[in-house]
Amino acid sequence: MIAYEWRGEFANDAVNVLHAEGFGHPYLDIDWHTQVHRHSLGWVCARDGEELVGFVNVAWDGDAHAFVLDTLVASHARRRGIGTGLIATAVEHAKAAGCEWLHVDFEDHLAGYYFDACGFVPTRAGLIALR
Repeated sequence: MIAYEWRGEFANDAVNVLHAEGFGHPYLDIDWHTQVHRHSLGWVCARDGEELVGFVNVAWDGDAHAFVLDTLVASHARRRGIGTGLIATAVEHAKAAGCEWLHVDFEDHLAGYYFDACGFVPTRAGLIALR
């Protein structure tokens, strides 16, 4: 049974492992705890027992707009609806905080997940690559 927790406690190491696996890069020693406490509306932790198997960060502008960042599910726990549960919990809490919009950007191969499974709708957006 997967448990979802809004603004749940987590170890930086656990999120760094998920991030490296999810985005296919080497392990980085990022201080997620300080980062999300300083800049985010909240985050969602998904646990299978004691193990952190999913995480999503919900940044915001302090008012109407929230942004889904870094949706992560451990590879051995995928295809069980955990990512959808992370987003559903983020939607619930962003709405409760008074946000009017929840934004997400993603790579093309994730369109079905975000549009079909999570309920996002396509919209026009712009992007400037800075690196």
